Parts: sequence; structure tokens; C-alpha cells
Amino acid sequence: MGAAWRQARSRLAAAGVDSAAAEASWLLEAVTGLAPARQRLHPDTPLSTSQRRRLARALERRCAREPLQMVLGETEFYGLRLSVRPGVLVPRPETELLVEHALADLSEARPTTVIDVGTGGGAVALALAARRPLARIVASDVDPAALALARRNARALGLALTLCRADLLQHPRLCAAARSADLLVANLPYLPESDRGTLPPELAWESGAALFAGREGLSVARRLRAQAWRALRPGAVAWWELDARNAERFAREALAVGWPQAGLAADLVGRRRFVRLVR
Repeated sequence: MGAAWRQARSRLAAAGVDSAAAEASWLLEAVTGLAPARQRLHPDTPLSTSQRRRLARALERRCAREPLQMVLGETEFYGLRLSVRPGVLVPRPETELLVEHALADLSEARPTTVIDVGTGGGAVALALAARRPLARIVASDVDPAALALARRNARALGLALTLCRADLLQHPRLCAAARSADLLVANLPYLPESDRGTLPPELAWESGAALFAGREGLSVARRLRAQAWRALRPGAVAWWELDARNAERFAREALAVGWPQAGLAADLVGRRRFVRLVR
């Protein structure tokens, strides 16, 4: 097993993978079932023919810069094990902070209604459902493949979501839910088009429509903000995750068009990229 790990590390490093040593261990864990610590305890254990074949295929995919999570078929988000698939955005660790902010605005003691716009594979919606079992979670996405993945994840976790295929809030079920919603949460495309060609090759495996949002990166968020202003009841809270280059501008614009409150929150490295609006 030690030889297999060294070969895997070497191939990954040659392909430009930054965390080659760690990823070699994780790929070995996927094919052998042995955690990295146990791998180190049994360096002389040989791989079976089947395991060698599976490892070779996994390495081929990862060396082509397919995201590790897609190679493994799953990722962890806010303590939940979620399936992932090519073409659907992989949940990012920093989006766990969006969940934290949303939870702070949701009561644990009474039923609430939450709308998750642009749910993708359901990560944010399912994390909220797991922590607020009294909440009704309505989640939307324009991509049927993303909704199918969200439905699969919800079933695997035994969590209830109401899923709608919609362009932002443009669905009768979403409009009805918005009239009584306590919270709207949105992790929408937020990268400017100028970022194309400058990003890691792994992003080519994800949906460009889930990443890029016009010249400034705000075209989709602005459309939702206008729809949310019309749809939400007074006092409802809306949280956005945005690019740090645009969050402050987005908040200022919201105040200028009538939102009574707009606040900013930072990520773990101090970049202000989460926006809280109150209707």
C-alpha cells in the first residue's frame, strides 16, 4: 500500500494537484476502506487487482483535474454526507458560513418557512433542514440535474424539502411561500465574466451557469433582489453569498432601492462577502 500511495502522490503532483499527498491517501481510502492513519500502519499490505484497477481509474480522472469530490462521488458539508455529480456545483466549505448566518435568524422553537434559491445539490437547504426540523424548506433551481441531485440527497438523509424548478422566484409555489417566509437564502452565480480563463481547471467540470453572472458578477443576484423585494413580507430576512469584490456594492444598492436594512458579514479570512437584507 505504501508503494501505491507513493505512485499516486507522484502522479497527482505531476498533474499539478496542490495537495497531492493528502489526496493520494483519500483516493486509497476510497478504494480500500482504510483511513489514512491505518494506511500508514499497514504500508506492506498489497492492493488487490480490483483495488488497483479502481485506483488507476480514480487517478486518471483526478489527474485530468476532475474535482476530487466528483471522483469520490461525495463530499461533506456542515456535517452531512452529500452526493455530487459532474455539471452541478460542488458545495464549498465557505458556504457553511452562509448556513451559520441563516441559522442565527431562524427560531428553533417554532415553525418557520425558508426559501433557498439556487439550491444546486441541496447543500444549504439540507443543512438548514437538519438543524431546524420545524422549518418548512422550499428550494429551487433552474437546472433539472441539480434538482434531481438535491432530491437524491434529501432521500438519502431522510430530510424533507419542497423542490421547485424555477428561474429564481418565478414559480407559483415559491411566490406563495414567499408571502409567509421568514428567511430567504441564496448562493447564486457571482463571478464576473472576466474571471473566465483565470480559475483552477477543476471549475471546468462544474456548470458555468452556476458560476458566472455577467460583467460584474451581480446580474443574477440583482434580479433575485428585485423579485424578493416584491415577494417577501416586511420583516423577512434575506441572506446572499457573493464575491467579496461586490458584496458592499450590492448592500449599498439595496438601501438605495428601499430595503430598510443591509448588513455585511465576513468569511474566515476577513473578506466581507455575505449580505443580510431585511425587507
